[in-house]
Amino acid sequence: MTGPVIIAATRSPIGTAGRSLSSHSADQLAGPVLAATLERSGLAADEISDVVLGNCMGPGGDVARSAALAAGLPVTVPALTVDRQCASGLAAIDIAAQLVRGGARAVLAGGVESVSTAPWRHWPPVDGADPVRYERAPFAPAGWDDPEMGIANDLLAHEAGITRQRQDEYAARSHARAVTARDAGRLDGEIVAVDGVARDDRPKAALTVDKLARLRPAFRTDGSVTAGNSCGISDGAAAVAVVDETTRARLEVPGLRILATATAGVEPNRPGRGLVPATHLALERAGVGLDEIDVIELNEAFAGQILACCDELGLDAVRVCPDGGALALGHPWGASGAVLAVRLFHQLVTQRAGGGIGLAAIAAGGGQGVAMVVQAC
Repeated sequence: MTGPVIIAATRSPIGTAGRSLSSHSADQLAGPVLAATLERSGLAADEISDVVLGNCMGPGGDVARSAALAAGLPVTVPALTVDRQCASGLAAIDIAAQLVRGGARAVLAGGVESVSTAPWRHWPPVDGADPVRYERAPFAPAGWDDPEMGIANDLLAHEAGITRQRQDEYAARSHARAVTARDAGRLDGEIVAVDGVARDDRPKAALTVDKLARLRPAFRTDGSVTAGNSCGISDGAAAVAVVDETTRARLEVPGLRILATATAGVEPNRPGRGLVPATHLALERAGVGLDEIDVIELNEAFAGQILACCDELGLDAVRVCPDGGALALGHPWGASGAVLAVRLFHQLVTQRAGGGIGLAAIAAGGGQGVAMVVQAC
């Protein structure tokens, strides 16, 4: 088989906003991750054709270019920043795969988010009034239902019949799995220390269903989504090296072959569903079924959202994020899709001698989803 192959994958620790990584700008987070990914790939810096990074809330000015220079890449290597909201990191890897299919030898791709250092923005003043603080991106134009993410996903869980009990059980399991994986050293290979920070902030060993049950609804008075069964707002970066088959063969390294990618759209007022049609389309393009997938990494923005998507896909939620997901680790928006790819790489290539097939999928604001099917090679 031929096609784009991921031959290296790293991420920073994921820091809760305001905590361990809060003093690091987006390029200061992504720079060390890009440098480590390049080093692990065995590629020379002048073999890199491009750098593509996803980012949602950074300072602008092409964050990917600044991060590439911070990583020590030659000035001759161009860089592109993409924004597909929470799916930006996986969309960046998709773009890298297309660049390789089009003739690029090697591309570094991923995503970064520094919520802690994101600039404050204001809408321009109207009729002499004071400027209004820009709180978040509009995900749909005026006249469309554009609820906050928490409300939208609380309603999605309600409409799908997802109980509070199921959500709390799922969240507790995510934390327990992440703590077990961390303590067993299974996360060490994917994490690059940033200024001495080498562990994720968020996983909680003592989080139980009983403790989660005590939390009040966060978004609707009669809702089921709480701070405990939602992801954390986070800082972090992740990157992979994507190469053509000729380059992989020359380097004689294992990797993840990208079998298929897909992007899809859904109603903007229920953006959490976006990963469902993207997953269907990616599996169809790859010619595999869910029952053939060995490792599934879905971005756990909300337990209720993931459970609703699993039910719609006919997927047993126990199969999702075997070493914990974003509920436990956090959700650095522009990086989260790339984190999924990094996790697949280390589970299927580094830790699993027999290889296998993996699925990464993530939903995004505005009603979109991106999915990718990979196979160890």
